[in-house]
Amino acid sequence: MTTPPGTPAFIPPSWPHCDDPAGCRGRRADPHAQCFAHLAAPERAAYLAGLAPGADLDHRGTTFTSEDLTDLLDAFRDPATPAPRLGLAEFSGAVFSGDAPFSGVLFAREAWFIDATFAREAWFDGATFTGDARFSGAKFTGRAWFDGATFSRNIRFSEALFTHDAWFDDAVFARKVFFDGATFTRDVILQGATFTGTASLGPLVCAGEVTLSRVVFGTPVTIEAAAARVRCDRTRWESTATMRLRHAQLDLTGAVLTQPLAVSAHPVPFTSRAPVPTPLPEPGLPGPGTVRITSLGAVDTAHLVLTDVDLSGCLFADAFHLDQVRLRGRRLRFAEVPRGVRWRHGLPRHWTRRKTLLEEHHWRATAYPAPPGAPADQCWRPGRTPSDPDRTLGPGDLAVLYRDLRKAFEDGKNEPDAADFYYGECEMRRHDHDRPRAERALLTGYWALSGYGLRASRALGWLLTAMTSTVLAMMLWGLPTHDPEPVTTGTLPATGRPLRLTTQNPDPQLRGPYTRRLSADRTEKAVRVVVNSVVFRSSGQNLTPAGTYTEMASRFTEPVLLALAALAIRGRVKR
Repeated sequence: MTTPPGTPAFIPPSWPHCDDPAGCRGRRADPHAQCFAHLAAPERAAYLAGLAPGADLDHRGTTFTSEDLTDLLDAFRDPATPAPRLGLAEFSGAVFSGDAPFSGVLFAREAWFIDATFAREAWFDGATFTGDARFSGAKFTGRAWFDGATFSRNIRFSEALFTHDAWFDDAVFARKVFFDGATFTRDVILQGATFTGTASLGPLVCAGEVTLSRVVFGTPVTIEAAAARVRCDRTRWESTATMRLRHAQLDLTGAVLTQPLAVSAHPVPFTSRAPVPTPLPEPGLPGPGTVRITSLGAVDTAHLVLTDVDLSGCLFADAFHLDQVRLRGRRLRFAEVPRGVRWRHGLPRHWTRRKTLLEEHHWRATAYPAPPGAPADQCWRPGRTPSDPDRTLGPGDLAVLYRDLRKAFEDGKNEPDAADFYYGECEMRRHDHDRPRAERALLTGYWALSGYGLRASRALGWLLTAMTSTVLAMMLWGLPTHDPEPVTTGTLPATGRPLRLTTQNPDPQLRGPYTRRLSADRTEKAVRVVVNSVVFRSSGQNLTPAGTYTEMASRFTEPVLLALAALAIRGRVKR
């Protein structure tokens, strides 16, 4: 038979293959010369009649329609149970052109689906694999259902490709499971699954969501995934675990951590574990690979370690032991205050640069709505339901969150970042109307003078203003026109009696118009008085009564402002 031009050359497989003249790679259905797909009706019936529950079968490279596979599996049904029971199942390189209904099948020995192709939906829900199962290099172009499946030994999905959703919810993995190099172009759902012998999960690539909600990890595990989203709602880690992620938005709401869990952003693409390691492509996942935590609600964070993650969109409400969470890495990010200048009540308002919590954004967006048309980066970020007061934390609750995270940074010897959270704590206390008015007034003064002892520029600005005002006050009212000259008075004693003289210093006098008081000579004297007052020293300069009281006030206020500036600088440079 002549091969048409352009037809790829037929490469025979390593197993005895079908003698179909078109070049079929299917394994012969012994004792026949053809594969199962090319058996004539009488030969197929005879072949099926020779099968029994628990028997081995080898159909490598065979193409199955949904009807073909149903007929084959029906021959393995055990009269005692409704499900088919297979021995060694060899389907490597097989092509399932229709649905693959393996639901509830018992694989009593190994199951091999290496490089198999599932053109439509693959149904393995409720299946039981008592031996090793290998799906390495398999291609799933439709949905893959493994929900409720039980894997008693190792299962491998290395380099497998899933172009639709893959369902493993409520599956049980009793031994190792390998997803290294697997690619999911949609979602992979492992909700409710149980892992009791898995040491690693991944590295895998998922353009959709990796759902690990309600999953139980009973042994130490390392999870490596480049994914758009990873959901760990009420996931339970009963042993130590490490999550290395890329691109992902990670939701840890309600996660149960009985042992340390470390979450970090992997800086470069993962590499396959093939003999020649190569970077795994990340289709549908553009960007720098930043990992964004979206929620830590109801999580006991005492065992949580976060490294180089983005917490700018994270909700911390209802988390436990936030003072014990460990936050590390140079690329650790929190939300920032709005940029630019806003006008409020006719006055400009500039927000002090600092790290903030998303919950503060929600509260301020409710308390101080942005004007229409304002740029997004100049506004506080509203919550999903900012008008619902029950879902928006108030200043009192926010102060507690800031206090706990401040302590976490201080315990980690990160004083500069702890300073930002101390600032946020004081801000919330200042706005908390449940606190005494005197405390709020004191905090307002502390904020205005030095930004709670954390803004050196503000304290230095007030110090410069106070010194300038004191210099002017000294020039206008504090320094006398002339230094007073001593006056000596006395009486002439009688002969033979001692002479007694009394020296009196008259009070300094200030005369002349204001224009004559503002001179270079008086400026130099005033500056000397003010500089000495900053360091608690008396200038020794003759002063008017008004100048004396002015110096007394400056000797109290200006050293305080200088100390606040030094405190702020120390808070930023302290290790």
